[in-house]
Amino acid sequence: MLYGGLPPVINLSDPEEKIYFLKQLFEGTYISDIVGRHNIRNRAELEELLNILSSAIGSLTNPTKLSAAFKTVKRKTISNATIKRYIDYLCDSFLIDNAFRYDVKGKKYIDTPVKYYFTDLGLRNARLDFRQLEETHTMENIIFNELKVRGFNVDVGVVALNKTNEKGHGIRKQLEIDFVCNKGSKRYYIQSAYAIPDQAKMEQEQRSLMLTGDFFKKIIITKDAPAPYYNEDGVLILNIYDFLLKEDSLEI
Repeated sequence: MLYGGLPPVINLSDPEEKIYFLKQLFEGTYISDIVGRHNIRNRAELEELLNILSSAIGSLTNPTKLSAAFKTVKRKTISNATIKRYIDYLCDSFLIDNAFRYDVKGKKYIDTPVKYYFTDLGLRNARLDFRQLEETHTMENIIFNELKVRGFNVDVGVVALNKTNEKGHGIRKQLEIDFVCNKGSKRYYIQSAYAIPDQAKMEQEQRSLMLTGDFFKKIIITKDAPAPYYNEDGVLILNIYDFLLKEDSLEI
């Protein structure tokens, strides 16, 4: 969660050495290679984009939103096309990965916005000088990476909830499933929930899962579950350690 999983980092024992290695790798290899390979003239723009993406792992965004962030926060104007091109470079370099939105009931993809995750959290944390270490987003990023390593196609699920407001008017709300994972005929719906302190939180986390309208397995991964178990709604509650350390953990 802190220093990532790159082999040279694992082999270093001193935290300062780990930090130095990660920062040097980011600046001296990743950014320099991307700038050189694609003849980027404004390196500062690319680095600012990296800062924004690093601060917002697991958040829905798109080039339009990122362009607006540049304008309001950085007082800079950068086109949507340029941002899209930079993001493609970052994905091609295996520095970040993306998850597209998928309408579960409509069985179709939604073009925008999408989520971005770092393929190594040590590099992401080094980019931010280890200042922004939110455990909720970090755990979600780790789950995404592990699912990709296991060969799943991973999307962000969207399910629609139709309700009536106090005035009797029909309203339509979109709820999110963190991960819709597909591999062959297998599909899993997975929520990442750092902590589930009470039943109200449990109901909140599984609400979107129960609206899929199908019988594929539904899972909530959390940090504080003592052991894997199924709740009364048939949702598998799995702690993050069992998920990561047991390759067949989703089959429990």
